[in-house]
Amino acid sequence: MVNISGNAVTMPWINQTPAVVQSWYLGSETGTALAAILVGDVNPSGKLPFSYPVKLSDNSAHAVGDYPGTDGVVKYKEGLLVGYRWHDEKNIEPLFSFGHGLSYTTFQYGKAALSSNALSADGQLICSVEVTNTGRRAGSEIVQLYIADKKSSLPRPVKELKGFKKVKLEPGETVTVEFTIDASLLQFYDDQMAQWVAEPGKFDAIIGASATDIKTSASFSLK
Repeated sequence: MVNISGNAVTMPWINQTPAVVQSWYLGSETGTALAAILVGDVNPSGKLPFSYPVKLSDNSAHAVGDYPGTDGVVKYKEGLLVGYRWHDEKNIEPLFSFGHGLSYTTFQYGKAALSSNALSADGQLICSVEVTNTGRRAGSEIVQLYIADKKSSLPRPVKELKGFKKVKLEPGETVTVEFTIDASLLQFYDDQMAQWVAEPGKFDAIIGASATDIKTSASFSLK
């Protein structure tokens, strides 16, 4: 099934097809690009920029009951909890999650490692993870870093995307992917103080292939 759309769609027929290719709008070379993917000349490596819900009411804007609004006014009652953040908070399983994407090869993740288990307000640490192409074809993987604040004075999402890196690997090749973490990645905006704040405490650095396909994590503290 090739789906041509500019946004997510529900797929109640998903169990009736062995595969779905999301093509978006590719322009005049749509046929050429799709043919290259479908016959295997090109190994796809894209990842979804938002989650696909099982049903419309799984999305926050529809769940809070204020879309499409009244008299041309829509109130964003879900606040920060949009997309995968809403699904995390409400324990809703999406059809396809933010960051999801398959290819014609497979990847194996190692264990996340931190250069230090403590971070100072003006310092930084490195989160690294090994990724191996375990398939028979060269391919690219997009490794995603999420951060979870274990205790906050203000409500925060369960986790937040803070970085991603795309790496190309030959069959059997292993690379080490590194992310630099500093206090700026831990901040939230305090509207009462009118400034960005990073509160001392415990955090998790979470590595995933998507928002739901979590591979490994490691904990550290902000001093």
